[in-house]
Amino acid sequence: MHMTPSRLNIAQLCPATKTLGPGERFAIWVQGCPFNCKGCISPDWIPFKIATPMPIDLLAKQIIAEQNIEGITISGGEPMMQAGKLSGLIRRISAERPELNVIVFTGFTHRQLVWDEARELLACIDLLVDGQYVQHLNDQTGLRGSANQQFHFLTDRLLPFREQILNRRSDIEIHLLNDGALMAGIPPSGFNW
Repeated sequence: MHMTPSRLNIAQLCPATKTLGPGERFAIWVQGCPFNCKGCISPDWIPFKIATPMPIDLLAKQIIAEQNIEGITISGGEPMMQAGKLSGLIRRISAERPELNVIVFTGFTHRQLVWDEARELLACIDLLVDGQYVQHLNDQTGLRGSANQQFHFLTDRLLPFREQILNRRSDIEIHLLNDGALMAGIPPSGFNW
């Protein structure tokens, strides 16, 4: 798989969701993941293949234009596999919309994120939800897929929502698309899509 440095490999976008963090959020799912978690809710986004190459500047403009959002949530696939490009995207957005908070879900643990691009991305986000999904640990609690996953508040911007983030019940939204449907959110245990 070869991508130009100025493009992200996007699996899916959702310009407005309320299930992936506090407030209305712009959700980005990237393509490609090195993990193969049993029960993954997005197995089509695991293969390292070109999905939708999107210029970083174009995506930044699209997000900046969404006036009703309060934040951005990035998941996948595995965001850390495109960490350098994502940090560039967030820096570009933050220059014009500094009020937007950023949540990133990763299968890596916080301690594993030691390479330069990963550290750059960590410096741009407010909340990291880390750890691989473990199906039998899905307790339907908090903004996470399974109980082993940890919350790392990297800034204090989302601390006012800490209780909601830690203890909310799992929920989903279904968005109708031109070519099908998109499920956004964290499905309850045993949910079949």
